[in-house]
Amino acid sequence: MNLAYKLIYRKEAVKFLAKQEKEVQERIAIALKGLLHIPPQGDIKKMRGHQGLYRLRVGTYRILFRIDHHEQMIYIEAIGNRGDVY
Repeated sequence: MNLAYKLIYRKEAVKFLAKQEKEVQERIAIALKGLLHIPPQGDIKKMRGHQGLYRLRVGTYRILFRIDHHEQMIYIEAIGNRGDVY
């Protein structure tokens, strides 16, 4: 069964993406589309010490997100460089 999840972005994540070069935006967009697969695809790890928070690695960038299976939403909490996003 294929469930349709929806991506919801925090304002800070959108601002970060808008400042990036087109190539970086495209790489991140492809990685975010991978989250919509069941199960999600990509280099994903559950964050320790942060209940329900996951990280997706895209080169030197990190995407922090939460999944609400009941509402079928994926909340993009932050996108940034590896050293800045945590």
